[in-house]
Amino acid sequence: MDHTATAPAVGTLEAPGARLYYEVRGEGPLVVLVGAPMDARPFAPLADLLAADHTVLTTDPRGVERSPVDDPDRDSTPELRADDLARLIAHLDAGPAAALGSSGGAVSVLALAQAHPELVHTVIAHEPPLIELLDDRDGRHARTEDMIATFLSGDRLGAHRKFLASAGITLPDEVFEQMYGGERDARELAQEHRFFTHELRPTTRWRPDITALRAGTPRIVIGIGEASSGQLCDLTSTALAAALGIEPTMFPGGHVGFAEDPGAFVTSLRAVLAGA
Repeated sequence: MDHTATAPAVGTLEAPGARLYYEVRGEGPLVVLVGAPMDARPFAPLADLLAADHTVLTTDPRGVERSPVDDPDRDSTPELRADDLARLIAHLDAGPAAALGSSGGAVSVLALAQAHPELVHTVIAHEPPLIELLDDRDGRHARTEDMIATFLSGDRLGAHRKFLASAGITLPDEVFEQMYGGERDARELAQEHRFFTHELRPTTRWRPDITALRAGTPRIVIGIGEASSGQLCDLTSTALAAALGIEPTMFPGGHVGFAEDPGAFVTSLRAVLAGA
């Protein structure tokens, strides 16, 4: 798709305990793109494509990058993040919206569908890491606690290795070193600390209200990357789709397929938005 990107409109919205940074592109029906702990920047190429015929909202979740919080030691729960998304949608006065959440952001949009169903007509949960839905949840939660303890012991690289192993994601050594090695500035270290100590646990331990999601008005779509087969988020997404009585929707790429190949991803996303 040939679409020339234009600079987004940038804003900040006050929320309880946080100031939410957000970006708005395009015109048309509102679509929200959100991650956790991922900030708005990796969504920008997809947002630029989608803005050809949609209003696209992206945001840094509370405590991430450009959305500072009053209390950095407060947990980032799916409920808090959902309330933030509700405030942003209401602030734009362009809802009800379609919302695509990735990873922890997928948990955020499921919580949004439960708490504020009037604000979303379609929720696309792309690979939510809902460990609570798995039969081996206790062992997986124990591994999460171990990786948090490893991080708090000062072994940040070891914690990242354990995180990837738990997720079922294999990276070549040079890619791992590029992503996690080298010197980290204070901001990056703070982001890592927040993820391991205040976001990972409440996100992966969140249990969706299956009855509410099945009976609610928003259409729920569970997305899985075609390259994610066998990974943790494939297993959790498959379990969630089964609990909801729906078939998962396959998207191009892996866990972050929207960033790897936004052109291919937007084609699948448009089909979902059109109800295909």
